Amino acid sequence: MRNVIIIGSGCAGNTAAVYTARASLKPLVFIGHEPGGQLSITSEVENYPGFPEGILGPDLVENMKKQAERFGAEYLPGKVEEADLSMRPFRIKVDGEWYESRTLIVASGASARWIGLENEQKLIGHGVSSCATCDGFFYRDKKIMVVGGGDTAMEEAIFLTRFGSEVSLVHRRDSFRASRIMVDRAKRNPKINFVVNTVVDDVYDVSKGFVTAVKLRNVQTGETWVRDVDGFFVAIGHIPNTKPFVGQLDLDPDGYIVSHGGARTNIAGVFHAGDVQDRVYRQAITAAGAGCMAAIEAERFLEAEGH
Repeated sequence: MRNVIIIGSGCAGNTAAVYTARASLKPLVFIGHEPGGQLSITSEVENYPGFPEGILGPDLVENMKKQAERFGAEYLPGKVEEADLSMRPFRIKVDGEWYESRTLIVASGASARWIGLENEQKLIGHGVSSCATCDGFFYRDKKIMVVGGGDTAMEEAIFLTRFGSEVSLVHRRDSFRASRIMVDRAKRNPKINFVVNTVVDDVYDVSKGFVTAVKLRNVQTGETWVRDVDGFFVAIGHIPNTKPFVGQLDLDPDGYIVSHGGARTNIAGVFHAGDVQDRVYRQAITAAGAGCMAAIEAERFLEAEGH
């Protein structure tokens, strides 16, 4: 029987582990299918307070993990396959084995949707990104490309014009899911060039270890061509990792956990932290803050029960 089980090992899960471990609750952390979360695929992090020279994303989450372990947190590999939140203790199934806990902190994050190209995956963190706020700064006076047709794509393209010499917005259709106001705002920006009815067939250049260009294809004519780019941003959405909790936790239509105040879910004793609930900010610092909130909620919940 555990006092706290934490699902996820990104900034949110690790921060929750630090706080609950320091409270002598001996948390058990399941690392999940993306160890370290989104930061594990981020090269340089320059906007996390306390690191004036910046820090590598994997190093930041590894430091958090070591800090939590120092206070007694236990980490195990594996991702949650099933969950039974119908009664307490809560039960979760990881790699075929069931675990029980008095409280649960869900910090399983949201995985970026990628186009699915082999070279795109190889260049993540080396010119390929899913977060303009995180990585836009590195492309000052460079050529940037954004893929997507929703509000996020428009927002990212507009944001990236602060840095890039030009921003190309590629979309597979000539109509957009984005709201009219966001499309109009993007079209009014002189730095943004729209490339419609077009898909990305490949990303270059893996042999050099960074993005140099992309291969584009017009879906109507079949014409292909190569365009030089330095930064390639995929803005086609995120998938919250909440599948085991469908029908138990309150989720919005896209699968994000619905907050019931603070870090609370609709089930007493189950708390949320990070990108699994936050579809707006998605920053390392906000995830860490959410992990702190969830840990304090779990501490108080257990204290009220006399544990």
